[in-house]
Amino acid sequence: MTVTAERPTLTSPRTLIAPELFNRLVGRIRIDHPEHAHQAEQIMTEALAFLGTCAVNPGASLGPSDLVDIGWHTFLMYTEDYARFCEDVAGRFIHHTPDDVEGTEGGAALAVTIAAIEAAGYPVNKNLWPKGAECTSKCNQCHAGCYDSPKKLG
Repeated sequence: MTVTAERPTLTSPRTLIAPELFNRLVGRIRIDHPEHAHQAEQIMTEALAFLGTCAVNPGASLGPSDLVDIGWHTFLMYTEDYARFCEDVAGRFIHHTPDDVEGTEGGAALAVTIAAIEAAGYPVNKNLWPKGAECTSKCNQCHAGCYDSPKKLG
């Protein structure tokens, strides 16, 4: 008997926000990061896939690549839209917490994050995941140094 794992149905992360908001975010990336203007749509798409994955993986220690982090930072600038997205998609605010503790690697293992995104049913553009961002997050789920961490509060 051969057992095969079912692959999730791939979903476009762009469906997580309205097309008008997506276009505004892409436009902002093009303005703020002209060196990445040619891949602004892909950056924002991957950022949405990452955030959608954080939404369904409470407790996971996930982190974006440098390029994906550009999309996340861009979305964060639109605070009302970002807060509404977090509430609608995750049921909570997805905090962006820098991983700046001395002596630690910048971010979570990308292989774990990429696998989680794929398991959540999103396609992954691996060209945008060459290395982890220095300003990474634990999706406010790790309690390993976040602002509300029991380690920091205790």
